[in-house]
Amino acid sequence: MKVTLLGTGNPLPSPDRAGAATLVQAGSRTLLVDAGRGVVLRLAAAGVLPMQLSAVLLTHLHSDHICDLNDVVTTHWVMSPVTQPLQVLGPPGTAEVVTAMLAMLAPDIRYRLAHHDDLVAGPDVQVTEVGAGATAGVVLDEDGVRVLVGPTDHRPVEPTVGYRIEHDGRSIVLAGDTVPCAGLDELCRGADAYVQTVLRDDLVALVPAQRFQDTIDYHSSLVQAAQTAARAGVRRLVLTHQIPTPAPGSSAEWLAIAAAHFDGEIVWGDDLVAIDL
Repeated sequence: MKVTLLGTGNPLPSPDRAGAATLVQAGSRTLLVDAGRGVVLRLAAAGVLPMQLSAVLLTHLHSDHICDLNDVVTTHWVMSPVTQPLQVLGPPGTAEVVTAMLAMLAPDIRYRLAHHDDLVAGPDVQVTEVGAGATAGVVLDEDGVRVLVGPTDHRPVEPTVGYRIEHDGRSIVLAGDTVPCAGLDELCRGADAYVQTVLRDDLVALVPAQRFQDTIDYHSSLVQAAQTAARAGVRRLVLTHQIPTPAPGSSAEWLAIAAAHFDGEIVWGDDLVAIDL
């Protein structure tokens, strides 16, 4: 199983970091988790094109995690030699988002259908809404790859979910944006890797802007992410979607803070960092 951090940025634009997105290649399955800014460009850089995706898994519907889903859908459609469905899984509300997105794309779809005789229908996006229950459950089980979903806590954004992907005795958890909670602990238990959005509350608190300070309320701090990793007994903690955008050369400081609370391997997340499990 291979995990590639496609985009490690946060909502503030960065020349070096694309938006939230992670690629998981497990056996014959290629899974995209979230679809933030620049995701198709980062997919190409990782050697994967959208028509090769088995499914897209959305953790929640904040714009920075879904803003380039339309590019994934369109490129998957126009690059596929034959019409093939694209599975999209996400929390309740995902169907509403996809329906509105396809309505936005309607003129483009009409133009392409009118121009290309071999395109006989528009994009086939098959949405499954997941994670409405209180406990984790299997949402995909194909060719030895299992995907489990569980509830997370990113309130007032709700519901939100995390995913655990298992293959060949290995497992990885993609938590998205969440504070520590029972659902996250259950997903992470004994995982080989745990990918978590992390926030430096000490730095955010210094910014004299209430809207920015509000982000402390619903993201795991760096310390909390490390504590979750330790409590759940995971092997690797992967730091992504760092808030605020780290200053050049500051990664060692972030890693040291996490290492004070977790004695496993800690991976610093830059775009296109890849981890083999």
